[in-house]
Amino acid sequence: MSTHSKTALKKPLPQKPGPRAARIGDMLRVDHAGEYGAVAIYRGQRAVFDRLPHKARIAGLLKEMEAGEAHHLETFDRLLAERKVRPTLLSPFWNAAGFGLGAATALMGEKAAMACTEAVEDVIEKHYAEQIEELGETEPELKKTVRQFREDELEHKNTAEDEGAREAPGYRLLSAAIRLGCRAAIRVAEKV
Repeated sequence: MSTHSKTALKKPLPQKPGPRAARIGDMLRVDHAGEYGAVAIYRGQRAVFDRLPHKARIAGLLKEMEAGEAHHLETFDRLLAERKVRPTLLSPFWNAAGFGLGAATALMGEKAAMACTEAVEDVIEKHYAEQIEELGETEPELKKTVRQFREDELEHKNTAEDEGAREAPGYRLLSAAIRLGCRAAIRVAEKV
């Protein structure tokens, strides 16, 4: 085989993304994981409330909020694929943990379910605000998407507050534990 033929057969080694692309990948991975977990939480809550005819109003409200999170998840699914970013390896864990958290808070009552939503959305809204700041003008389309999703999360948080989230039994402890778990999940999902 000639030297030219050997060179033609060699494939170039994949290039590692630069620091900015890697950081954007981390952002997308954690945002995808967060939306995945949010959908699981709502599914867990609805698994309880959908079976109780006298809870149809709250079940309907949760279904609407879940649809918003599902839209966010679809968007991040697409962005991960477009940018060749792998999702978190912990998706099965987020699914089980989210569903369990949703079901547990629903079993505690409507106000506890709303306290869960309020705590999660508070952390996510602040997380998105930090990302908007970090993105600056380098990623205008992504920034626009994150800004819109932040507005959606604020709307869910406000709805949860209007529905009595802060009246839940043990609100301070429940909310603090959920917020702590969310912040930890963000840090883990960025890399794993």
